[in-house]
Amino acid sequence: MKKIIIGVSIILGLMACNSKKEEKLTAQDIIDKTILEAGGTKYEHSKKAFVFRKKKYLGTHENGKYLLERIIKDSVRTIHDKLSNNGLERSVNDSIIKVPDSLITRVSDGVNSVHYFAYLPYGLNAQAVNKKLVGETIINNNPYYEIEVSFNQEGGGTDYEDEFMYWIHKDKYTVDFLAYKYAVNGGGIRFREAYNARNINGLRFVDYKNYKTDDLKTELHVLDSLFGNDQLKLLSKIELEDIQVDLTSECC
Repeated sequence: MKKIIIGVSIILGLMACNSKKEEKLTAQDIIDKTILEAGGTKYEHSKKAFVFRKKKYLGTHENGKYLLERIIKDSVRTIHDKLSNNGLERSVNDSIIKVPDSLITRVSDGVNSVHYFAYLPYGLNAQAVNKKLVGETIINNNPYYEIEVSFNQEGGGTDYEDEFMYWIHKDKYTVDFLAYKYAVNGGGIRFREAYNARNINGLRFVDYKNYKTDDLKTELHVLDSLFGNDQLKLLSKIELEDIQVDLTSECC
């Protein structure tokens, strides 16, 4: 009788293990793990600074409030743009000026987009973000989840119709590749390959090789195959320099 009980226990144990292995992660589960791996709550309690293409960027997040800054200097003036929960503010040589209505969206988007990509995957849990696990694939002999991202019109910004795809490593939970399709300026498609990953005071930052395809009918989910077959054109490199991260007293 004892042998039978032991045998049943072993079978039940194996069934439980198999059940755990077969448990499917949702897109939300994957994004949560990816954000945690990249720094988690440190994003919400930190001040970040970096240089991108000779422009200085500063980002502060604290208790739901944010301040995203861009400082551009030349030989005669310093332009300082500040984007926050209260909107856009611009100063030139420390004097606040009014930004023409025709430029507010352009300037705001220019500041926001650089910060958005610099802090990925932070931001993928914003309320306006819709996430969907659309498949799994292999890139460079590594396994990836394919996460499709779209945005609600309310809270999704001026480019809410843009489409994104993220390839997240199944074991490391890192965003190693991403792609997006945008409509402004005639539209375009970009595919980015992350490299030079580094940890700065608990936050993960990467640089990107930025590729493109001229066929605007291309579906985002096939770009990894085009990349693997060298069918994408290298357009530029996205490199962050002089990165600094200061954690606030309320952090972690």
